Amino acid sequence: MTQEEIIRPENKVYSRPTFLTDNYTHYCPGCSHGVVHKIIAELVDEMGIGEKSLGIAPVGCAVFAYNYIDIDWIEAAHGRAPALATAASRLNPDMLVFTYQGDGDLSAIGTAETIHACNRGENIAIIFINNGIYGMTGGQMAPTTLLGMKTATTPYGRDAVLNGYPLAITNLLAQLDGTCYVTRQAVHTAAAVRKTKAAIKHAFENAINKCGTSVVEIVSTCNSGWKLSPAKSNEWMVEHMFEKYPLGDLKNVESIH
Repeated sequence: MTQEEIIRPENKVYSRPTFLTDNYTHYCPGCSHGVVHKIIAELVDEMGIGEKSLGIAPVGCAVFAYNYIDIDWIEAAHGRAPALATAASRLNPDMLVFTYQGDGDLSAIGTAETIHACNRGENIAIIFINNGIYGMTGGQMAPTTLLGMKTATTPYGRDAVLNGYPLAITNLLAQLDGTCYVTRQAVHTAAAVRKTKAAIKHAFENAINKCGTSVVEIVSTCNSGWKLSPAKSNEWMVEHMFEKYPLGDLKNVESIH
């Protein structure tokens, strides 16, 4: 096949999303953030919502999303993304408003903001990256850290008596009347990426159609924090994280309004 034939439109297999920037990624090799960024950029392209999308990213690794996805962004204080998204959505009802948060942010510092935004049924989408650790700040224990899991602040493993139990906050959010769609996915395989993309698209559609709050948890790896290679991190995630945080839909209703 000649070069001219390769570049014909009918032969194109994939093209870079328009809303994915040319910045070189700073994330650690094997990090799940880059995959999720690409999914979001693809959906913004495919859904034709580039000019109507507003992301809210707080402190932590999640905050760098605005370096890679070329839409409007607002940076929130640690844990406050759902509160800021509430205001943004109510003031701009024609826009898609979504948050992009890590587990330390969403399920620790921002627990109250998360629960009350979801309970009110705000018309927003929440994308929740759960890698069971505080990745950016040194690998400390997070609410989602598994029992026995070693972190910078639990060097001998998380102990339920001393540290409490892992918080499956997505399960709690699924019980609230204001959530219309709550799901838990991953991006460690091509098939998982496709399911996650479909889940985020559904969440975006719910927010646009004013159906209530959607939450997409993405069980992820932090190979730097876990002190494992990218490949070993994926294996560890499947073996251990999925047991506590099993993949699949937890709630899916047409609308709460």
